[in-house]
Amino acid sequence: MEHPPLAKRLKRFLRYLLVRAALALVHPMPLGMARWLGVRFGTLAFLVAGRERRKALASLTRAFPEKSEAERLALARACFRHLGAAMFEVGCTAALDRELPRLVAWPQEDRRVLEAALARGKGVVFVSGHVGNWELLARRVAFEGFPCQSIAKETSDPRLTALVERFRARGRVRSIWRGQDGAARHMLRALKSGEILGLLIDQDTKVQSFFVPFFGELAATPRAAADLAIRTGAAVVVGFCQREGAGYRLSMEEVPLPPEEDREAAALALTATLSQRIEAAIRRAPEQWVWMHQRWKSRPDPQATTLSTGAAAPAPAR
Repeated sequence: MEHPPLAKRLKRFLRYLLVRAALALVHPMPLGMARWLGVRFGTLAFLVAGRERRKALASLTRAFPEKSEAERLALARACFRHLGAAMFEVGCTAALDRELPRLVAWPQEDRRVLEAALARGKGVVFVSGHVGNWELLARRVAFEGFPCQSIAKETSDPRLTALVERFRARGRVRSIWRGQDGAARHMLRALKSGEILGLLIDQDTKVQSFFVPFFGELAATPRAAADLAIRTGAAVVVGFCQREGAGYRLSMEEVPLPPEEDREAAALALTATLSQRIEAAIRRAPEQWVWMHQRWKSRPDPQATTLSTGAAAPAPAR
């Protein structure tokens, strides 16, 4: 097995130590203090992380060309502040689980959406994005006793991956890592057992994807959620955990499966619909999305034949 260069290994080790030190500092804090500190951290990050700030502003320009430069700058600053607060809240584990029901409101009408989907017995493909506080979304649902598994990409440092896995496990959320042996089998087994399988599909990653519209421009969007739902007949629920005041609110909506005469076309149509729902959630509170992510990094093949939905043909696995 080939090891990364010494400089890269050292950088990863120092990053791991920094994360552990930050967790040790934040862990015992009251939630309010952790949130306050996180906002200040985000403000500082906006000032010093020039590369990430420029990425965020470039993404905001593509998504909101009608806004002024000052408006987009304010949104980028608010994005960094929100992410800082969300990160420190998640690290504040001593108070987090104790105050979780109060911190994250889950209205009855939204809870009934999930209960009805689970009652059909085929499992639920739960789709969300990096909106609001996605870690608290799964944790709040699992806190109420619903069986949850989350699909995620391993970090470049196994020690950080283990930290994330332990955090989720303490919140009763099991992790399926995309790179692990038998990951696909674990996903199918979870749905067959009537569980909730969570996927985030709002990033351009090295997985099989469709190009579907996102803020008016085609973006490579993971197709796994649609493929799983169409293959198994599992219900599809879209949900978000977005900040409201000093806390958060869960919102959930079931998305019907499209006709299955052509599975490829159905998967494309469903992926496009799910991407639209994520975009709508971002538009409700644009400061609560990860604008520093290069969402439109991959471009569709200009020679590809467009499909009836208006999206380009599926992107090959990368």
